[in-house]
Amino acid sequence: MSKNTIITFEDILTKVEKYITKENELATIKKAYQFAKTKHEGQFRKSGEAYINHPMNVALILTTIYADYETISAGFMHDVLEDCECTPEEMEENFGKEITKLVQGVTKLSKINFSTENEYLIDYYKKIIVGMSEDVRVIIIKLADRLHNMRTLWALPEDRQKVKAHEALEILAPIAHHLGIHKIKSELEDLSLRYLKPDVFYDIAEKLNKTKLERDKTVYDMQREVVDLLNEHNIKHEIKGRAKSIYSIYNKLDKGKKFSDIYDLLALRILVNTEQECYLALGLIHSKYRPLPKRFKDYIAMPKPNMYQSLHTTVFGTDGYLFEIQIRTYEMDEIAENGIASHWAYKENNGSKVTANLMNSTEKKLQFFKSIIDLSHDGLSNEEFVNSVKDEVLNNNIYVFTPKGDVIELPKGATALDFAYKIHTKVGESTVGAIVNNNIVPLNYELKDNDIVKINTSKNSTPKKEWLNMVKLNQTKSKIKSYFSKNERDIYIEKGKYLLEKELRKKKIAYSDFLTEENIKKICDTLKVENLEEIYHSIGNNKSSASFVINIINKEEVKLPKITKKETNLDADIIVNGIDKVKVNLANCCNPIYGDEIVGYITKGNGITVHRLSCHNLEMLEERTLKVSWNDNTNKKYLTCFIINTTTSENYMLDIMQAISMQNINIESIRTIDKNAYNCYEVTCYVSGLEQYQKIVLSLSKYPYIQSIERVIR
Repeated sequence: MSKNTIITFEDILTKVEKYITKENELATIKKAYQFAKTKHEGQFRKSGEAYINHPMNVALILTTIYADYETISAGFMHDVLEDCECTPEEMEENFGKEITKLVQGVTKLSKINFSTENEYLIDYYKKIIVGMSEDVRVIIIKLADRLHNMRTLWALPEDRQKVKAHEALEILAPIAHHLGIHKIKSELEDLSLRYLKPDVFYDIAEKLNKTKLERDKTVYDMQREVVDLLNEHNIKHEIKGRAKSIYSIYNKLDKGKKFSDIYDLLALRILVNTEQECYLALGLIHSKYRPLPKRFKDYIAMPKPNMYQSLHTTVFGTDGYLFEIQIRTYEMDEIAENGIASHWAYKENNGSKVTANLMNSTEKKLQFFKSIIDLSHDGLSNEEFVNSVKDEVLNNNIYVFTPKGDVIELPKGATALDFAYKIHTKVGESTVGAIVNNNIVPLNYELKDNDIVKINTSKNSTPKKEWLNMVKLNQTKSKIKSYFSKNERDIYIEKGKYLLEKELRKKKIAYSDFLTEENIKKICDTLKVENLEEIYHSIGNNKSSASFVINIINKEEVKLPKITKKETNLDADIIVNGIDKVKVNLANCCNPIYGDEIVGYITKGNGITVHRLSCHNLEMLEERTLKVSWNDNTNKKYLTCFIINTTTSENYMLDIMQAISMQNINIESIRTIDKNAYNCYEVTCYVSGLEQYQKIVLSLSKYPYIQSIERVIR
């Protein structure tokens, strides 16, 4: 588009009405245009034109890829929240949540100080890609916005031109490619090259112009022959020459090719109605023209991850010239040109054409964005994050298959173990072996294009630290590190809690008296940690001892009841202060065990019933309670009941029984409680006290499928 080209709303509406027909949707688009025009009144761009011309061009670009009415409406208003007096509330009142959310997404991206300098690049990747992942249409609008800005880049100083061109080439064009939006990708690349390397750009353009007449005649002759061939066999079709982008020619020249050796400067695209006709047309062309070996690609049977489908072949055509020929259906052509954006157009107007495969492909494209979100949440360092985005998501990839035929995209150099983690973190963590193309391979086996990979797993398997040297993806490494960090952290916390409670019992200090809010704060300040969990972690990993933590608090602050000889009954489990012999029962509702904080309740005619201090039934018994304590000389076993919550519906009862039995504990009963999506197990057993129970918890917590363990209070 030239510098002085001005478009009208009628131009946009004419294009919109070709594929959007619902009156309410067209009315929303008109309303969005008027709203934006009013808000931008009196504003001008650096090129000198009225500001509204920019959002109008953005909307026009969106119509060329058949964006839906919400996307086009947001395209008109994409700068309103940032540059005009308008609040999100006002926009939502006029256009609803969905369109406002799209505009807010684009606004968030626009506030980022884009730069290819490393520190800003990190921020850019994190914010733009996580931001766009909320709704893929946000990035489609951003691509259209940047494309129009690139078309008017002449209005900026030369240094700014190069910065913007570099951003477009290195960041936005690859994203357009992954979305399959060829139109935008190709133009962004050509415009970027024009400003980054103008001499190269215009040299290629000049060479193309010089050879244009000769190429046009050769293409015309070849086209006529192919038309006659297809007509002869009654295949309805459309055929056209295909222009090679200047940037793609530059890429080949940059790799050492000569201009005269770039054979796909001569290219044809054949469009037919059905997939079957694609293969029929291919067979006819190969029967007449000799194909160039190793240049045939079947992207219909095996589509690219960006939904691209087509047959590619290179043949010796008219006068011995090499021709690259693409054969595809009209629907495939639509998707190849407009990518994921075309999904809405087909869904809206050609519902019958949208096959299950197309819908699945559309959804799978969002895995690209999910990959980025996963990276941003995997705890990678800034440097690792940038390298992961560039190496694992935006660069050359390989495509391998699951045994069921699902395509998995991985970076070159990825191993079988990377594949396992790509399927699912749980699959990776339980991997015990890999089979590639029916052959057993080591886990560090480097995968190749079209490999069929099967992962063998075991519920008892867990990650090994040596795996860190077997994987390629930073994301996989981060997941393995995360497993060990979390696992070790949980163990340290449990161990620290156990050691602190043990030391408190040894010093005859009540747990609840010691860990008051004031005391916890004092300990946190001394240890320079944030909370109680961090205190336990510090004790568990031996950074601080339990004795040191207890000594932080003034010993005199904790008053303990003194037990006289008269009060001590060596035969009793429970010592009741001031009473030598009395009938004492352990409450059935909370089943206290040695080491629990306890309190006695005076019953009518049945002595004293001892409850755990945390028992909710004590709320009704508060007036008739008295202090009691455990007799340290007892060696009895105590009944306890606890619930084990898991994250799976698989039956792990045998594992649980073995883990408990290894602690020399007799299980009285165990039963499964079915929760549909997962199982719970209620275990009743006899333990010597809280210390032994905590060992059970520590032992069971090592199993990845166990979510939590809690003692029962009825």
